Amino acid sequence: MRTAAVGHQCVDCVNAAARTVPEPRTRFGGKVREGAPVLTYTLIAVNVLMFVLQIAGGDLESRLTLWPPALALHDEYYRLVTSMFLHYGAMHLLFNMWALYVVGPPLEKWLGLTRFGVLYALSGLGGSVLVYMLSPLNSATAGASGAIFGLFGAIFVVARHLNLDVRAIGVIVVINLVFTFVGPALGTAISWQGHIGGLVTGALVASAFVYAPRERRTATAAGVTVAFAMLFAALIFWRTDRLLFLLGAG
Repeated sequence: MRTAAVGHQCVDCVNAAARTVPEPRTRFGGKVREGAPVLTYTLIAVNVLMFVLQIAGGDLESRLTLWPPALALHDEYYRLVTSMFLHYGAMHLLFNMWALYVVGPPLEKWLGLTRFGVLYALSGLGGSVLVYMLSPLNSATAGASGAIFGLFGAIFVVARHLNLDVRAIGVIVVINLVFTFVGPALGTAISWQGHIGGLVTGALVASAFVYAPRERRTATAAGVTVAFAMLFAALIFWRTDRLLFLLGAG
């Protein structure tokens, strides 16, 4: 027994009762976390750190960007992920991190840390996979834009489901899509494949998260994650086989 403000309490009884209290969840099944959006800020910090290492010199950029021949000929598939944390110049980094700073916190709050992390990872991979499939053979691609566009698509889906005004979000998405396709014509190096791949993936993943039946949210989230992972693996395998044939190494 322990002395308390209202008398005495049995410590073991209090602990046992606490374990029976359901853990608070977000509207879409994620764990409720108070305080700062930890994962959003962590992702920003990692991207900034990688940029500092990039400009410090060495061959980090050439070893980690998404260069299709490196994947097909040398099995360097890690580039699909590492390229998501590299940027070509300070403005490229600042735009992506500003966008992450704006849309990341509300999504992390609505979805919960785990689902938000899955959304970010799948969106980034969706962009990388489409780049691998459709970009010019000898081009090197880098940037968090695929993941960021995935968050754009996701926040539109989630906000619409919550009956929030999505007009401003829609305008931002449209402006970015216009710039995605007009930019290259103006001499700006933009990977439309990464943007579209991330946008579509993010919107689809978010739709599965928010429209899943309440009693099957966890199972649906797990199933969607596995399904996208398998789809990406199949597309990567197919593209690698095609590239090996084109490069005469098959």
